[in-house]
Amino acid sequence: MPNARLGNETLLCERKGSCVQRNRAIDHVVSDCDIIIFFDDDFIPEATYLERLEAAFAADDDIAGLTGLVVADGVNGAGLEREEALAAIRRHTERFPEGSERATQLFGLYGCNMAVRTKALGNRRFDENMPLYGWLEDLDLTNQLLQEGRLLRLDRLVGAHRGIKAARTSGVRLGYSQIANAFYLIRKGTAPRRPMYENIIKYLAVNLIRSVRPEPFIDRRGRLKGNLVGLLDILRGQSRPDRILEL
Repeated sequence: MPNARLGNETLLCERKGSCVQRNRAIDHVVSDCDIIIFFDDDFIPEATYLERLEAAFAADDDIAGLTGLVVADGVNGAGLEREEALAAIRRHTERFPEGSERATQLFGLYGCNMAVRTKALGNRRFDENMPLYGWLEDLDLTNQLLQEGRLLRLDRLVGAHRGIKAARTSGVRLGYSQIANAFYLIRKGTAPRRPMYENIIKYLAVNLIRSVRPEPFIDRRGRLKGNLVGLLDILRGQSRPDRILEL
């Protein structure tokens, strides 16, 4: 749908799910650009983010993908109001007006803000076997790009992730994905085994402990139930990411 004010287009997808929607967007632009940037709709980039990102890719042909420094992340709490996110960005830029030069090599990028070189991406796409929220879909795809070059977090690329809780998948489904998707990537071979097993243990422990006195903004007991169903499915040899559609 043309947008006269912005001078761009909104791409509509016929199916729900972050993987399928991102793939349709990639297919529309991959032949026309050198870099594809993914921002969650609740991510706020600092004003120089895109300029600095473009310069980083231009300066180093060995970079396959980049992500930035998230100076505040509402995913870990109740979520951030827009002004809270902007204030966190302002505090950081006042401290580092030219941006921090620190660069960290990664084995996968954080999907709320990431960019990939289309030459490195090639025919690779997000795995649509991981439906709806697509837990770990960012790691699954970008880990494969290590075959083409480096993945970096550049601290001079700054933003804040509001972590809005509305319209997210149910607690049971997310809890299942926390287990099943990590196990799926282990079997698929597109993520290091140790971090994935640590991921399974971490979320199971956090959801178990916090389900005693859950936060009002997170369905901890639903997530714990999903975790346990996910573990049971692994033991029964029936674990698969798209099982969440049955929950």
